[in-house]
Amino acid sequence: MTIALLVLALLMGAVIWWLAKQSINVQPWVADGPAQARDVHGGALARPAAKTALWVFLGVATSLFALFISAYAMRINFLDWSPLPQPRLLTLNTVILILASVAMEWTVFAARRGNTDSVRTGLLVGGVLTFGFVAGQLVVWKQLSDAGYYLATSAATGFFYLLTAVHGLHVLGGLVAWGRTSARAWHGAKADKLRFSVELCAIYWHFLLAVWLVLFAVLVSNYLGLSICTTSVPL
Repeated sequence: MTIALLVLALLMGAVIWWLAKQSINVQPWVADGPAQARDVHGGALARPAAKTALWVFLGVATSLFALFISAYAMRINFLDWSPLPQPRLLTLNTVILILASVAMEWTVFAARRGNTDSVRTGLLVGGVLTFGFVAGQLVVWKQLSDAGYYLATSAATGFFYLLTAVHGLHVLGGLVAWGRTSARAWHGAKADKLRFSVELCAIYWHFLLAVWLVLFAVLVSNYLGLSICTTSVPL
C-alpha cells in the first residue's frame, strides 16, 4: 500500500515538475508586448503575478487531492471495504480529457505563431472535449445511481463520488477561465493578446489531466492494490 501511494505521488510530482519547467522556460510577457518592470541589466524582474497565483493554487489543489487519497488509503484497510463495479465509461472519459489537454497545448503553439483562427479553433475543440468529459462523468454517476450505488451505500462509493466530484469542480472552474478567454478570442482579440491567457489555460488543463490520471489509477487499478472499483463486476 505504501509503495503504491509512493508511485502515485512520484507520478503526479513528475508531471507537475515538467509543467513548472515548461512554464518557467516560457516568457509570455515577451510576446504580449506591454512593458514589464525590468532590472538594471534589462531583464524582466519576475513572472506575471497571474502565473504565480496559478501555481500557488495548483499547489493547494494538489495538497487537497493528496489528503483525500491518503484518507482513502487508510480507509481501504478496514474489513468492511466493498469495491463497486467499474464503469467502462471511465476509460473513454480519460481519453477525452487527454485529447482536451492536447487541444489546449496545440492552441498554445497556435498563439505563439500568431495564428488567431487556429487559436479560436483550438479553444473551441478543447472546450467541447472538456464539456464532453464532464457530461461523461455525470453519465457514470447516473449509471451507478441506477444500479443502486449511492453516496452513502458504502465507503467505496463515498470515495468514488467525493474524488470525482472534487475533480469535476476543478474542471468547471477551468471552464470559467476558458469561457473568458474564448469570449475574447471570438470578439476580435488577436493571438498575441490571447497568448498569456491561453498558456494559463493550457497549464491548468495539463494539471487537470495529471490529477485525473492519478485518480483513475486509484479508482480502477487492481495492480496497485488501491482500486475503488472492481473489474470482476463491470458496469
